[in-house]
Amino acid sequence: AFLGPPEVNISSCLNCVNVTIKLPTSHFRKDKKLLSLVDIYKELEYVVTLKTFNGEHKRPREKTTEEVFSTVIEELYPGRNYCVSVTVIASLNRNSIPSAWRCVAADSVAEQDYHTVAIAITVCFSLILAGALKCMHTGGYILQNKSLPRTLV
Repeated sequence: AFLGPPEVNISSCLNCVNVTIKLPTSHFRKDKKLLSLVDIYKELEYVVTLKTFNGEHKRPREKTTEEVFSTVIEELYPGRNYCVSVTVIASLNRNSIPSAWRCVAADSVAEQDYHTVAIAITVCFSLILAGALKCMHTGGYILQNKSLPRTLV
């Protein structure tokens, strides 16, 4: 029997990538209940492979006893694309199918926050400017509709 592939989702953080992994489901049942891989093997190992512009890099093996867990790959270059694939390995079963590649830019979240702040500042500035112009118009400083009384001319 083959293990995998696990379900992998990634999100970017500043100079890092957060990888969330959900173990593959098993097909073993006990008392009509579907057993998880943790129920069967107690502890599993996983290997994260990171693909960058200059090739693939296997990270050291890690252990897990959880169905869903996360790991963070740090010290990445901002603005570059990174792809991640995960392989789950059990002590008694070395036949593993790696996950599909998932890709993200290392700091796209930070850039998105920057754009959101820039848009919010622009909207606030526009509202303040519109309010100031309305006050000046109401006060008669700009775009006067009425001509001045003859005595003031």
